[in-house]
Amino acid sequence: MFNASPTTAARPLSTRVTTEITDHVAVVTLARPKKMNALDMDMFRAVRDAALALRENADVRCVVVHGEGRAFCAGLDVKSVMSPLDASANTAELLERKDGAVANLAQEVSYLWRTVPCPVIAAVHGVCIGGGFQIALGADVRVAAAETKFSVMEAKWGLIPDMGATLALRELVPRDVAIELTTTGRIFRAEEAKALGLVTRVVPDGEHLASALATAKQIAAGSPDAAAAAKRLWHAAYDAPTDASADRRMLLLETELQKRLMGGWNQLACTVRGLGAPPALQPGFYARDDAWSQEADDEAEKRVAALLDGVDFDEPARAEAA
Repeated sequence: MFNASPTTAARPLSTRVTTEITDHVAVVTLARPKKMNALDMDMFRAVRDAALALRENADVRCVVVHGEGRAFCAGLDVKSVMSPLDASANTAELLERKDGAVANLAQEVSYLWRTVPCPVIAAVHGVCIGGGFQIALGADVRVAAAETKFSVMEAKWGLIPDMGATLALRELVPRDVAIELTTTGRIFRAEEAKALGLVTRVVPDGEHLASALATAKQIAAGSPDAAAAAKRLWHAAYDAPTDASADRRMLLLETELQKRLMGGWNQLACTVRGLGAPPALQPGFYARDDAWSQEADDEAEKRVAALLDGVDFDEPARAEAA
């Protein structure tokens, strides 16, 4: 659907999280400031629901996640989640995985941001520890205020990080760094986080949200299909093993994604702009195409697998048409 003019929408998914969409940029706010946005059960559910809603919104071209008040997120609200009367039920809800599901609820607050078909930026400040750090790691880009404190805090409770950090840490840091951070639970600041590869950009205190929004607006000014394809491509590339068969798979996927983009309205709109057409003659972008839905991604994976196996993926469809 073509948007002729900017739209603004604000909708609280619960008292814990709000989502506001302006000019194709969604701002997701963790809104439990009195508790430094610590994760109780309502917060877990609300973060999950925000990600799921944005995953289905084709008008959104970039997402910024940030925390209200003094912190991004102080991690698990242990007193609430592990209260004697509710601990058993809460643990079951957090850790049990529905049949066929990739992640459980504890993991979804981080993992689902990877599945939103547009770039997601975490703008962090204050403290970003434990489960809060893992939410930030689920984003594609992390902008941190200089004095932000980070920690893989689970070691303090005799636990391991189990909210999706396994995926992000293996992509961002060497094994020894992951082990050291996970076993010590030590606190470190934004500059060290950037040096380790855990943060994309460090900005002066108080500028994290403005910096993230500036990047988001730059992304939203481009083709939503190209942004979705770029995210799909690089997640697949970093997830792939490093061997000859994986190289072939990634090169095939790169071609399949490019075929999806070429000739589409948004790609043609970029071409017209790139050729220097006057602003009055430059077409606007349509909403993100259905080609970047989860179903389409699954079909692309099947097509790549078929090509690797030497099978003509389109042959059954051609035979049926004949």
